[in-house]
Amino acid sequence: MPSSPTTSGTVVIIGAGPAGLTAAYELLTRTSYKVVVLEKSQALGGISRTVRYKGNRIDIGGHRFFSKSDRVMQWWLDKLPLQAGDGSAATLSYQNQHRDLEVPRDGADPDGDQVMLLRPRQSRIYYRRRFFDYPVSLSPSTILNLGLWRTTKIGLSYLQALARPIRDEQNLEEFFINRFGRELYLTFFKDYTEKVWGRPCTEISAAWGAQRIKGLDIVSALKNAARGLLPERSGDLQQRDTETSLIERFLYPKFGPGQMWEEVAKRVEQLGGTLLLGRDVVGLEREGERIRAVLTRDDAGEETRHEADLVFSTMPIRELVRGLSEPPPADVAAIADGLPYRDFLTVGLLLSDLRLKEREGGKERIVGDNWIYVQEPEVEVGRLQIFNNWSPAMVADPSRVWVGLEYFCNEGDALWAKPDADLIAQAEAELLRIGIIDPGVVEDAVVVRQEKAYPAYFGTHDRFDTLRGWLDGLENLVLIGRNGMHRYNNQDHSMLTAMVAVDQLLGGDLNRDALWSLNTEAAYHEEKGPSSPAPPRGLPTRHPT
Repeated sequence: MPSSPTTSGTVVIIGAGPAGLTAAYELLTRTSYKVVVLEKSQALGGISRTVRYKGNRIDIGGHRFFSKSDRVMQWWLDKLPLQAGDGSAATLSYQNQHRDLEVPRDGADPDGDQVMLLRPRQSRIYYRRRFFDYPVSLSPSTILNLGLWRTTKIGLSYLQALARPIRDEQNLEEFFINRFGRELYLTFFKDYTEKVWGRPCTEISAAWGAQRIKGLDIVSALKNAARGLLPERSGDLQQRDTETSLIERFLYPKFGPGQMWEEVAKRVEQLGGTLLLGRDVVGLEREGERIRAVLTRDDAGEETRHEADLVFSTMPIRELVRGLSEPPPADVAAIADGLPYRDFLTVGLLLSDLRLKEREGGKERIVGDNWIYVQEPEVEVGRLQIFNNWSPAMVADPSRVWVGLEYFCNEGDALWAKPDADLIAQAEAELLRIGIIDPGVVEDAVVVRQEKAYPAYFGTHDRFDTLRGWLDGLENLVLIGRNGMHRYNNQDHSMLTAMVAVDQLLGGDLNRDALWSLNTEAAYHEEKGPSSPAPPRGLPTRHPT
């Protein structure tokens, strides 16, 4: 039997991203803990923040608000209700054994700002100056663009992979070949993936594909295409059985993802939580198997000691381990030091026009893609976001096109170190080279750099279980979130780690195995079970005064 929960004392939460702020909100509404949130930067939301530039907004990496977890979907809609009057769903319902989600027909004020929009998802691959479906499908347009001979080679290669799959997949190349065949892998996956990670697919663990791509393969893509030919049920967003990469609609805050986390942070403070920005964690006082305090340094250089009964950490594991006052065994420290990350920068360009056009209702407009995967080998840009298509409110002047060119790099490398002016010139030149813009259309630009955007599955990651086992032995330390667990989680997975951790505290049993099992299955562990319990009933609750 689990022991009675202790839900009093002080919880220090490191990081004000989705996991950290979710943990803070859940603790404050369901327990009597005092909560202190420490954030290194001056922004809220981590990589899910919204960057503002002269009235325009940038979404770092693109964040669709979609989850196969009803609990997460309802949590979001409780903070920002769905806007009505914009052609969105009258009823948004997900049926499972826990609850139904419903949005009243009148919804939120269509002219209000504190709302979610229901947005169409369109993303395609730009290759050989042509558009291809993303995820790749064997549609008529794909066959036409590839040509009959290459399409035939792809089909035969896939059949060969089905007949003679690679046993005991060890790396990402083998993972892709088993699911798509060698020819399709070489055409659409190899070059782009190596651009993202900066190393060959043969050096990246197959675990990355298992977590990010899950059940998607040619068969599921074809099934989804066939499903799209059936009449659509108006007014709902029932996509539970659709692979995440194939989901066609999603929720999105009117002013980008950071709007959600700014709202949550406001509620955390209303509930009595303490939110401290500009506080870099420089050390953790460890005494045996417990963390006694977290040490921070503010922007003025002043250091502060924050005593803690419990610590939720979303900071990169490498920095956390380095900051322990009593270091771990040498082998554990070496694994933490060897965990790699991939960094990221966005060049925002304000354009007077975009060459990529389509016709809608007899009128010509820019293409409706949220983002475009650029697989042209002669340019370094990896992906292009069109922020107008995420939300019209992301661009200050609706007559302009606001785009973000995404570049994958490592902190300190040649691309990262380039002056902003050179990066802006490169971004403009690359769009010109591949036929996306005409000369003279760039009116303004900005560069945003993001450290540790992607926890990577190479380096010492193959020994991660040893490190995890040692960290799990620190009895009052709870690792949650993307960098906190060194896992390539989506936003909703990061939130679920926080939610389930609080469930466990209230149940009197912190089960780290259950936390680590989140996002290891395609269904996100929605079925009732130890790794994703139903929200407990009748728990102590606090409300804002």
